[in-house]
Amino acid sequence: MALLCTVLLWFSISASHAQQGGAPAESRDASYEALADLLEDRQMREQLIQQLRSRAGEAGAEAAAQPSAASRQAGSSPPAQTPGKPEDTIPGALQAFAAGMKSDIAETWLVVKALATGNPVPANRMEQWRPALAGLAIAIISALLAYVLLRLAASYAFRRMNDWVMLDAGKPPQPAAPVQEPGKAKRRLKSLALGRKLLAVIGAFAVDIAVVALAALAAYAAVILFASPGASASLFAMQFLTAFVLVESSKAVSRAVFSTRYDQLRLLPLSSETAAYWNRWLIILIAAAGYSLMVAVPVAQALLSEGTGRLLGLVLMLMVYLYAISMVWRNRREVSEGLRAYAEKSAAPVFGTLLRILARIWHWMVLTYFTVFFIVSQTNQQHAFDFMFHATVQTIVAVLAGLLLSAILSALLARHINLPDNWRKALPLLEARVNAYVPAFLRSLRLLILIVIVLVVLDAWRIFDLAGWLGSENGQKAVGTLIHVGIILLVAALVWTVLASIIEHRLGISTGKNRPTEREKTLLMLFRSAASAVIATLTVLVVLSQIGIDIGPLIAGAGVVGLAIGFGAQKLVQDVITGIFIQLENGMNQNDIVEVVGLFGTVEKITIRSVAIRTLDGGYHLIPFSTIDKVSNHTRDYGYHFGEYNIGHRENVDEAVKQLEQAFAELKQDPELASEILEDISIPGVTALNERGFTIRVLIKTTPGMQWAVQRAFNRLVKKYFDAAGIEIPYPHTVLQFGRGKDGHIEPADARTVEALSQAVGRPPVPERNPKPLPSEETKPDMP
Repeated sequence: MALLCTVLLWFSISASHAQQGGAPAESRDASYEALADLLEDRQMREQLIQQLRSRAGEAGAEAAAQPSAASRQAGSSPPAQTPGKPEDTIPGALQAFAAGMKSDIAETWLVVKALATGNPVPANRMEQWRPALAGLAIAIISALLAYVLLRLAASYAFRRMNDWVMLDAGKPPQPAAPVQEPGKAKRRLKSLALGRKLLAVIGAFAVDIAVVALAALAAYAAVILFASPGASASLFAMQFLTAFVLVESSKAVSRAVFSTRYDQLRLLPLSSETAAYWNRWLIILIAAAGYSLMVAVPVAQALLSEGTGRLLGLVLMLMVYLYAISMVWRNRREVSEGLRAYAEKSAAPVFGTLLRILARIWHWMVLTYFTVFFIVSQTNQQHAFDFMFHATVQTIVAVLAGLLLSAILSALLARHINLPDNWRKALPLLEARVNAYVPAFLRSLRLLILIVIVLVVLDAWRIFDLAGWLGSENGQKAVGTLIHVGIILLVAALVWTVLASIIEHRLGISTGKNRPTEREKTLLMLFRSAASAVIATLTVLVVLSQIGIDIGPLIAGAGVVGLAIGFGAQKLVQDVITGIFIQLENGMNQNDIVEVVGLFGTVEKITIRSVAIRTLDGGYHLIPFSTIDKVSNHTRDYGYHFGEYNIGHRENVDEAVKQLEQAFAELKQDPELASEILEDISIPGVTALNERGFTIRVLIKTTPGMQWAVQRAFNRLVKKYFDAAGIEIPYPHTVLQFGRGKDGHIEPADARTVEALSQAVGRPPVPERNPKPLPSEETKPDMP
């Protein structure tokens, strides 16, 4: 408070002196000097600013309260809001700029006219600013001298770093280890060389920045030692040193990119002539713009007038702007061709695509950059270069950090993720599934990095206040929502990964006692499909609720839609319900051999509403469950070879049974089919007598689905043993007889006699017609 009273007392004394016609020069100089010393102290200056702001807020509140009280007393309505200023619109801003230019030109004309005629210049304070000019001269000389000497000393460090990179680049490629591929060894050496070069470039840049900082400190010390005491004496010097640090730091960035003296410290793959050309062009632009705005304009405003300084800044920046535009437009094609050539050599497709895009639009981007610089330099000349420097550095750092982080993530996630051995034994498919998620996760991270880079770049150019947005309620809510959505997606992916890996692991067991049954496989596949649908639906609903969408109407609408679908699709509902009961009753499973709706084949696929049957001819039949009224499953628990063997009447029954048992005994010796036979052969006996002979039934119990293989092998052996024993399997034939003796004996007629008699009477013999075969017992189709 005492500080505020002191400043207010000084202002009141100055005002009273002005009203009284002035005061002695000594007292005014003393008061000015005291105020300058007071404001020079940073802590006192900040305290004064805080007190002034608090007093201004109190005065504003009092002023706002008084009209409101008066209006309440008078019973009048509050005054209407004043319309926006004309300067807030683009035409108004252009009009204000034109008026300001007109005023600056008039003021400058008066200054030039006064200097030409020898008259005192209005606002000319040459004598007052003479110590400041002397301090400026001391700062310039000492800074340049210290900078030259320090650069000479730093050249040794630059040379050593350049030799260090050249030593690595000149090494012959080491022979690859026997376990390494030559391509991998070559890529490893290339990455090591690139890493060493990046370290050298970063080290050289750090040394260059240190040289600038030490030169500025040396100049500051020289100003303190040799300049006149007082804040006003060092004002120009401080402005120059600030400009010196910013301009030379910008030059250091240019030297890091286009190193002209040390080829190995050059960040871009350019020739020495090209690098020198672009480095010289950028240094001229940086020096002209920086020292013009931060040194020449403030000095002109202090020595001559405010309008003269602004007009000088406009002229200098217009020259810089035109020079930059001419250089960019002149070299646009050459740079575009160089970028395309470099894109063709790039091994990374994404980087090559970015380079091709940059080759088309790079000159428009640079022209836009210099246009923005020119506009900013005219709206705020004193802080234009500072703003452009910080905005440019923040943009470059954001882009490089994003690219570096993306490259690191790509390098890390490109490797195969190896899970612990106990995890791989318990869940063999988990590792493959986790590695399958890596590309999608990498794309999501790259998108997030891109969004962050865009926000940081917009914040750098004051288009978007990133810090203010993050501190606001909306920003915190958006970030929290993004984190919550990421956690939800991560948990959903984790649950699905573990669940699917467990199911697939169970389905993949093909040996041992724990091998899953066909029913278990079918149920697990149906459960996996249902689980995926449930997890996806719940994840979508929870994510929608997190981003602020009310899912209550959505759920209600889904219920109404489901009810409408249920009424309109009764057949579909019947399919689903019938399929559920078939699965609950274990009617059929995948890979079972069944007979449904007249189709006999293998169950290839089962869904919640249909079953797919592959028949013996290769046909694929999709059968809805609602059309199935009977299921015949031939691979449930066990199977039987059911055989009915017809034998001629003249054969002995016991001999035929003996041959069947011998055929089964040989079948038991088959290495492939012996394990598929569950019990000994069962021969119930003679089951039928007819005109063709008698029938013997055979039953052989087998494992599920192997009855047809056993049938084929046993029939082959039965034919083999019956032929060896001379047992006849009857087939249709006709016996002709002529006459009968008294004793009842009938002689059969020889076929040759019938043929001779036919030739004698001149008639062709009547061909024997094949009699209609007798109906045989139905057998099931032969399965492969």
